[in-house]
Amino acid sequence: MADPSSYRPKPGQIPDSPGVYKFRDEHGRVIYVGKAKSLRQRLANYFQDLAGLHPRTRTMVTTAASVEWTVVTTEVEALQLEYSWIKEFDPRFNVKYRDDKSYPYLAVTLNEEFPRVQVMRGAKKKGVRYFGPYAHAWAIRETVDLMLRVFPVRTCSAGVFKRSAQIGRPCLLGYIGKCSAPCVGRIPAEEHRELAEEFCDFMAGRTGAYLRRLERRMQEAAEEMEYERAARLRDDIGALKRAMEKSAVVLADATDADLIAVAEDELEAAVQIFHVRGGRVRGQRGWVTDKVEAVTTGGLVEHALQQLYGEEQGDAVPKEVLVPALPEPVEPVAQWLSQRRGSQVSLRIPQRGDKKDLMATVGRNAQQALALHKTKRASDLTTRSRALEEIAEALGLDSVPLRIECFDISHLQGEDVVASMVVFEDGLVRKSEYRRFQIKGFEGQDDVRSMHEVIGRRFKRYLQEKQKSGEWTEEPDGATAAPVDGVVTAAGEPDPADGRPVDDDGRPKRFAYPPQLVVVDGGAPQVAAARRALDELGIDDVAVCGLAKRLEEVWLPGEDDPVVLPRSSEGLYLLQRVRDEAHRFAITYQRNKRSKRLKSSPLDAVPGLGDTRRQALLKHFGSLKKLRAATVDEICAVPGVGRKTAETVAAALAGAAPSAPAVNTATGEIIEDDGAPPAALSAERGQER
Repeated sequence: MADPSSYRPKPGQIPDSPGVYKFRDEHGRVIYVGKAKSLRQRLANYFQDLAGLHPRTRTMVTTAASVEWTVVTTEVEALQLEYSWIKEFDPRFNVKYRDDKSYPYLAVTLNEEFPRVQVMRGAKKKGVRYFGPYAHAWAIRETVDLMLRVFPVRTCSAGVFKRSAQIGRPCLLGYIGKCSAPCVGRIPAEEHRELAEEFCDFMAGRTGAYLRRLERRMQEAAEEMEYERAARLRDDIGALKRAMEKSAVVLADATDADLIAVAEDELEAAVQIFHVRGGRVRGQRGWVTDKVEAVTTGGLVEHALQQLYGEEQGDAVPKEVLVPALPEPVEPVAQWLSQRRGSQVSLRIPQRGDKKDLMATVGRNAQQALALHKTKRASDLTTRSRALEEIAEALGLDSVPLRIECFDISHLQGEDVVASMVVFEDGLVRKSEYRRFQIKGFEGQDDVRSMHEVIGRRFKRYLQEKQKSGEWTEEPDGATAAPVDGVVTAAGEPDPADGRPVDDDGRPKRFAYPPQLVVVDGGAPQVAAARRALDELGIDDVAVCGLAKRLEEVWLPGEDDPVVLPRSSEGLYLLQRVRDEAHRFAITYQRNKRSKRLKSSPLDAVPGLGDTRRQALLKHFGSLKKLRAATVDEICAVPGVGRKTAETVAAALAGAAPSAPAVNTATGEIIEDDGAPPAALSAERGQER
């Protein structure tokens, strides 16, 4: 625990101007980012008597080891920079709402020649029109199913679309009238795009004019005694009205607004957002966060606005944002929202009428979300705490292991030997800290030697980071000095594939933070190898254990007998989760590596031949076998391939031995060589480690 007075800036050093500040811990990691109208006044609040600070603020300043700041010209710039740094550094003491990328959206891919209507999750893509988010994907599919009767836009995947175009026959939706079948030319691309744009207009709330137009066409058809067409238009109108009924009118005058409500207690806060477009609720989402800093309701609203609109532009930011409390000060936030939208945005608290009533509804949703989260989280927190305590007690640790790293070796009969490192912090996965290794110190299969190499490489990098930060200045006995660039292999040579430049501004580094516990997948030999690697580096403050698969026994270094945890133990369950995650990560990497090797082609080694011309050659000749039999003049006939390149290709293929034919194991049929060897047979999966 650091004393804040040890890194407190001198009184005259802090400027009295707007800016953004960062607190760093002893490893240089950014742990808190904040903004201030006056840096001098704000930072002075952190260095008062610790007894007068909020408990969470006191924890932050005693965890920090330094503070720095950046001066900006306006408070809006400070808001933008604060948001960017929170996204970049992920500080542990800042309020961070869970991301909403799991919410499904109704998306129209207007960036394609034939736009497609589909359910989408994840980050938003340029050129795609989004509606939602929705609470459930089935709600989107029900709406789309109703609207495809009126707007028969393509919904099929690229593969289905291409296949239908090749065979000249549409899919089932084309036959039943729920797709205009542009794949077979029933409708040109321009008309299909108009359909997609009409679909988007209807979903955006411009429904009245379109319904009136359909009703007028229905009446005209009835007057002309075209009763079948009139009946079809009548059914279309009914389908659209049923789709509209799924989102009832909540605000008059076709209002576009987002309503944000907050429910909070001393430890946690829940945020609920209703997206109202055209007076109807078009989407809903919510977040829950731990209050790791002393923050007011207005501060929670400000963080929610940053999370909600930080990556949005244009119409994605509505004209009106209704909140339960205004940020302090409110002007920079309102100006920032207006800049994101490109026009004026009203940020206010509803005082009366329908908007106040709807805000109360959103608030009740937030209260229910917080209560539900507490019901689930209480069990989770209790279980994780008990698991960590059981591990500490079973292994004889002085404190619970807040950071656990697990290592696993994977190979296929001694080939493509790789290793994985997964990280759990506070009993939860930390995927951004996962790492992969290639075993380069030797050839062949030797799990014990591989484990020794990987542990050594990982902790040599840790010592290297300590040396750079000034925390470690002498090499421990028996340790090999780590080079400045790259991970060190067991042979003491740099590993440029695993290395990268070290960031000096607080960004996460590869191996900068030590674990309290190292878990290896294996028994006594693997544990002994890991302990020996640590001893060679002079590291004695990291505990090591192994989890053997056969009987789920926990092995400790130097012990003849394993530690046997009860099958009902939460500590054993956590160790199993850590071990299984390391195994999954390792075998995924090993399979990808093997797949790339098996898909290699003699054309890959031809200098100056890129992917485009390589694909053009294979497409022109149909297979690598036919390309190998072609003459230089025939190769020159391929567009983009000159004579010099053709001669190089012919020479490379002539020098490469033809591969054995691939066989379909189900039918016994010999598969034609298409330039890429077949994937490994499924029987190999049983021999993977």
